[in-house]
Amino acid sequence: MPDARNWFEPLPEYRRRRFPACRREGIELCLEDGRRLINFAGNDYLGLSTHEAVCMGARGALGEAVGSGASRLVSGDDPLMHRLEAKLARWKGFESCLLVGSGMLANIGLLQALAGRHDHIFADRLNHASLVDGARLSGASLHRFHHLDMAQLAGLLVRHPAERRMIVSDGVFSMDGDCANIPALLALAEAHDTLLVVDDAHGTGTLGRDGRGLTALHGVAGHPRLIEVGTFGKAFGGYGAFILGPAELIDGLRQRQRTMIYSTALPVAVIAAAETALALIERGEQVQQLHRQLARFRAGIGGLGFMPSETAIQPLLIGEDAAALAMSARLAEAGFFVPAIRPPTVPEGTSRLRITLSAAHTDEQIDGLIAALKSAMEHGDG
Repeated sequence: MPDARNWFEPLPEYRRRRFPACRREGIELCLEDGRRLINFAGNDYLGLSTHEAVCMGARGALGEAVGSGASRLVSGDDPLMHRLEAKLARWKGFESCLLVGSGMLANIGLLQALAGRHDHIFADRLNHASLVDGARLSGASLHRFHHLDMAQLAGLLVRHPAERRMIVSDGVFSMDGDCANIPALLALAEAHDTLLVVDDAHGTGTLGRDGRGLTALHGVAGHPRLIEVGTFGKAFGGYGAFILGPAELIDGLRQRQRTMIYSTALPVAVIAAAETALALIERGEQVQQLHRQLARFRAGIGGLGFMPSETAIQPLLIGEDAAALAMSARLAEAGFFVPAIRPPTVPEGTSRLRITLSAAHTDEQIDGLIAALKSAMEHGDG
């Protein structure tokens, strides 16, 4: 009979997820075995998680409290939360903003609040797990279209009419590094009378000269059919998330979004850090440095077989799990942390190295990684 010791089927060794203990020092990871590896796997795209001003902002708020003590609706919001919501809405070009505990909580709660069993959701097959789970938990009829296939999406919209429908997509896809066709998605939303939900977690702070993300890049931020999700856990270097949209929509979420209503509010130190990070992003120095480092990397990897991506996410498709693990290990021997991404995170047969660029990387570190990649491929790992 099963008990808590044998409830789960054992996983093959090559499929086991590992949680190595490591300490971060800037762009380096210090492992328990004493190795120091240059981190090319994180989402700290602007290096703000260790920026002196961002850390100082958090420390100042920590002098008053560590945790927030309750949910937002139980004991009220710190005024910093309202100030940051207003700043984010203005910066991103939307009427209103709602802060939520994390990107996972934002997407799950958002789709549950927007949709029910009589509604229909049309979702890209490569959407992040938070969007997948939110759609399933909403109880809506879920229709998934092939990645970036606008023709199939249009056909699904014709075949499945309903009073309330929404298209749901990542902005930048986290494992492929490619981008949703925002103008085409919005055109379909208008033609078929649907909402469009875009999770621009990886685009916010990285795309466009001003870092305002994918919807701003295409000039559609603030559209009445558009709802956008962003995060502080990536380019902002912190933790938490936010939802942007028309004022009426955001007010409706304040009354209905269970993952916000029944969660402890973000600590004020996290809010203060995010506000400082926003000021730095608006100045633009880190955003432009990221773009320079991305251009340097892309110039050096021509012919190596990388998947097409113009974002800070640069995936190298390997295929088999064992081959991806071997190449990751060879890069670690050379001093670079680039873990292999394997199923179920990515589809079977598409294991890969997911390299991410940061404004904190030096020219020498980028050139060193390119040389290590070429050497690993010469040894037959790629």
